Amino acid sequence: MHPTVDKVTQRIIERSRPTRQDYLDRMNALKAQSPHRSSLSCGNLAHGFAACNQGDKDTLKFMNKANVAMVTAYNDMLSAHQPYEKFPDLIREAARGMGSVAQVAGGTPAMCDGVTQGQPGMELSLFSRDTIAMSTAVALSHNMFDATLLLGICDKIVPGLLIGSLSFGYLPTILVPAGPMPSGLPNKEKQRIRQLYAEGKVGKEELLEAESKSYHSPGTCTFYGTANSNQLLVEVMGLHLPGSAFVNPNTPLRDELTRAATEQVIRLSKPHGGELGLGDMVDEKSIVNALVALLVTGGSTNHTIHWIAIARAAGIIIDWNDYAELSSVVPSMTRIYPNGQEDVNAFHEAGGTPFLIRELLSGGYLHNDVNTVVGYGLERYTEMPELVDEKLVWKPAPEKSLRPDVLSPVAEPFAPDGGLRVLDGNLGRGVIKVSAVAPEHRKVEAPAVVFNDQNELKAAFEAGDLDRDCVVIVRFQGPKSNGMPELHKLTPYLGVLQDRGFKVGLVTDGRMSGASGKVPAAIHVYPEALDGGPLAKVKNGDTVCLDAESGVLAIRVDEQEFAGRDSEKADLTGYHHGYGRELFGWMRRAASNPEEGASFFWNHEA
Repeated sequence: MHPTVDKVTQRIIERSRPTRQDYLDRMNALKAQSPHRSSLSCGNLAHGFAACNQGDKDTLKFMNKANVAMVTAYNDMLSAHQPYEKFPDLIREAARGMGSVAQVAGGTPAMCDGVTQGQPGMELSLFSRDTIAMSTAVALSHNMFDATLLLGICDKIVPGLLIGSLSFGYLPTILVPAGPMPSGLPNKEKQRIRQLYAEGKVGKEELLEAESKSYHSPGTCTFYGTANSNQLLVEVMGLHLPGSAFVNPNTPLRDELTRAATEQVIRLSKPHGGELGLGDMVDEKSIVNALVALLVTGGSTNHTIHWIAIARAAGIIIDWNDYAELSSVVPSMTRIYPNGQEDVNAFHEAGGTPFLIRELLSGGYLHNDVNTVVGYGLERYTEMPELVDEKLVWKPAPEKSLRPDVLSPVAEPFAPDGGLRVLDGNLGRGVIKVSAVAPEHRKVEAPAVVFNDQNELKAAFEAGDLDRDCVVIVRFQGPKSNGMPELHKLTPYLGVLQDRGFKVGLVTDGRMSGASGKVPAAIHVYPEALDGGPLAKVKNGDTVCLDAESGVLAIRVDEQEFAGRDSEKADLTGYHHGYGRELFGWMRRAASNPEEGASFFWNHEA
């Protein structure tokens, strides 16, 4: 093992020892009682299989066959999740072929951040993760099940499914992806049209045409945002079948992988002699493997929040220092938009996750002593699935990357370190993703332009008020303020300013999309402005330093004068009602800070 990766892992193990042991004790107690179906009364059991056909009823009467719970995030509106419509029938058929049963245990809400970007609905986005976790727990609470298949892909959905399922961590669990849509309009062209629209040089009709050519069919969006980061991290953790993350939907190979996932989770179940559940597989080493995978690929900044929450659900405590220390030593091995111009289909064709895992293992960056859904160790995850004479087989990933401009070997990375830094200073603590930021743009020291609402920035841009060097402060965007929405709507405007030759940066207590790009952005800054954090004291014209190289986020104002300032207040009532936001007030009030997962589950102060 690389010594720094090993050091960080051991630190996490020591830090987590009491909470991890408490979690494992709880899971072992529940495992000893399973199958829980055997504890149900006759009335309970009759309700549980009332809608089944007679064959499935006969199977479920006995406790020596597995019943597989499907928890699905299917809906028609999310392109990534629309293919899940037909998955339950494939899974039921495969389960019956194993002499077992599969039931849809429940559905979870699944919102599309692409639809809600810049809209009021985005203020529900972060809290949808914990809502999904709770709905997953409700689905599994019937105690009818011996194993779980999780059908979900996108931003908050996979973290929510995992958090909920870890409360049932004694059950073996496999995540079942549906795959990315085929490549559409090149990302560079999409970005160009967005910036032209921001400048008023093309109209809405041209913009919609470009967006529709980019997001054009069933499947996950093909840029390397949060959804595709989810898929890669889950596969590196050994919770997918090997090589299955980026196989396109509605193809024979995808269908066979879904059947194979069903058969495998049944083999892992207690009625079939299985002994390990999800909680055994999500341990300190698999979490570190996920963080390494995130960093070497320049993945979504959202996972500096979500993977902290997932880890806590398994009794594991990680923080941003762990990310930063790993990022300082792991190589940057991919160029996928927004960190390059190609998409996840090109990454998959280059050798994909199996090639990446093999290279990281050879470099000592991944723990191989981990349990996965296909056995001990990650060797199987260096293989790619394919159909040979209509039979599913796995073959070794290519020896060399088939697209060295997209996926590099570990010995010849695109950069010697990962793409994430932690920022600290008298403006608070936050993170920045620099993998897509040119070195000359990584330090900005300029006058502040302060906004309390992201929509104010567009008006200032159109008025020409931002045509200068500036650090844009967008505050009152934290979890307690308005649910911590993504501020991806700001990206085209800030990108235009940078292209005009101005030095520009963004500082916010909100989030950016998983598509965080070329403009340096200090995000997730806390204490948030609503809690009286330093951002609430910044005034227009104050000199602000955002320095990703030295990890500094500071205001260049006399220390005594700054300390004596009153904190700005903002009227947030308009963000707390309408579009269902009034239902989430208790979540806003109870949310922890981003470095603790921005969750109300583990905020002990709430």
